[in-house]
Amino acid sequence: MSAVTDPIADMLTRIRNGIQARHPRVDMPSSKVKAEIARILKDEGYISNFKVGDEGKKKVLKVFLKYGTDGMSAISHIERVSKPGRRVYVGTTSVPRILGGLGVSILTTPRGVLTGKAARKAGVGGEVLCNVS
Repeated sequence: MSAVTDPIADMLTRIRNGIQARHPRVDMPSSKVKAEIARILKDEGYISNFKVGDEGKKKVLKVFLKYGTDGMSAISHIERVSKPGRRVYVGTTSVPRILGGLGVSILTTPRGVLTGKAARKAGVGGEVLCNVS
């Protein structure tokens, strides 16, 4: 088994695939950044919950997906912006707005992992990890 070169893209793909297959939950190897992304997704209402647990020596991040009463997923679109081959950084003034403020951009900033809105409020820029709508 080969090592994953972009763990965040792997996380987003697992979430995307889980939604398509209508799974109640997806599991993945955990890291601090992934846990922070999951926290933001939960705070913004895109997932119902997440847990970081131990399975043997490895930490596992369990993301509980959220669906509406009509069976539609809370996440309609999730994409990686900054990739290992092409990092995307933004300044304070150019933090992206997703769907005119309906979506969320997740950035890693000097103040930690923040939403685009929180980064604008804090007056910081950073690397755009992903966009969710």
